[in-house]
Amino acid sequence: MQTIEQLRSGALVGIRRLKLCCGLTRFPTEIYDLADTLEILDLSGNQLSELPEDLHRLKKLRIIFCSDNRFTELPAVLGRCAELSMVGFKANQIRRVPPASLPEKLRWLILTDNEIEELPSELGACLQLQKLMLAGNKLRVLPESLVNCQRLELVRIAANQLETFPDWLLSLPRLSWLAYSGNPFSYHWEQRAQATSHIDEIRWDALTVEQLLGEGASGVIYRALHTQASAKVKPVAVKLFKGAMTSDGLPQCEMTASIHAGKHPSLINVIGKIIGHPADVEGLVMELISPDFRNLAGPPSLDSCTRDIYPEALMFDLSAVLSMANSIASVGGHLHRLGITHGDLYGHNILYSNTGGALMGDFGAASFYPTDDQLIAERIERLEIRAFGCLLEELAERCHVVSSEQQKIIGCLDDLTLSCLNENILLRPDFDEITRFLQGLMREYEVITAPQAFA
Repeated sequence: MQTIEQLRSGALVGIRRLKLCCGLTRFPTEIYDLADTLEILDLSGNQLSELPEDLHRLKKLRIIFCSDNRFTELPAVLGRCAELSMVGFKANQIRRVPPASLPEKLRWLILTDNEIEELPSELGACLQLQKLMLAGNKLRVLPESLVNCQRLELVRIAANQLETFPDWLLSLPRLSWLAYSGNPFSYHWEQRAQATSHIDEIRWDALTVEQLLGEGASGVIYRALHTQASAKVKPVAVKLFKGAMTSDGLPQCEMTASIHAGKHPSLINVIGKIIGHPADVEGLVMELISPDFRNLAGPPSLDSCTRDIYPEALMFDLSAVLSMANSIASVGGHLHRLGITHGDLYGHNILYSNTGGALMGDFGAASFYPTDDQLIAERIERLEIRAFGCLLEELAERCHVVSSEQQKIIGCLDDLTLSCLNENILLRPDFDEITRFLQGLMREYEVITAPQAFA
């Protein structure tokens, strides 16, 4: 983060990225001194309510963040910024999105946690749009013109006022990550899941919280000790929910999905629900994962947009790739049989071990759907199949192959990936078909790597 003093002194001339958080009530005109180089401008956490009409003077500006400010309208000047592709105005008081505010090259739009009731149909003319984040608004409908956005891959519409499911979304050829919980149309699906989910209650005073393990958008995870009724003490993980809107949706829906998912060898096991917290904080007690497990990837960057970032040197042998892919496909099938779409099937939400074990976590973007509605059920599962195809592609790219026989198996994996990425959504396989295919490849791998018996 830079300072306003640095900006005014001229010390920042030539920089590509500027972040100012210092209680600004007006746009500092000194920013124009950076016009020849500035690409990323972050003015989040200030008190701004407008941007200057000549913002387009920042001719190289690609990305702008103005979250946690006082905007009531998305500034129309954004549409005149020729290179602008990413716009982030989370947690303002935005009620209106003028058509003129939409840049021609818009790729990523973040309007989470605002007061928007309607979006302009002109949003459907943003043909390069890949990520659309609208959770926590007051939307009653989505513009059907969005069906023209054929590159759209990630959509967040949770916690709005949508009365009907926008099923035309399920025809988008590249849509892979969809979150829609917390809308009127989904209430009865969520209530049904709650009614059929049963889990032990664990009193807060039976837990001894130890060190922090991690923190996400929806909550904080700690290592803890659980003193059971038998007086046996068991190490566990405790997730305490923040209770606030996230970019994906509502923590309550995440908790319901985590519980309803039940048990699976490739899921992080939920042991119980916390009761009796002194501040009435909701939380879950979960299995403590071995330190041998770590995150498969990091989340997408500003440039990669929808694709995860992997460590440059990360490589796996074919056995590990097949094992991880099979584990995730198996848990995907398990979730969809329960009417749960994970909504965020990404490498950064998967833990892996060097032996090829894989665990799926983070239900922050999970949504429910009726398994008895065949049309919706088939399409929602096959939407998530594309997300799995992206993951499979990334794993195959990082696979170390040592023989022609292994290369043949990689070729089969490539064919499976293409099937999962098919832009005709109904021609994609389901998770059960994928699991059977991968298990066949695992058997083939065992044959080609088995020691040869001496004649």
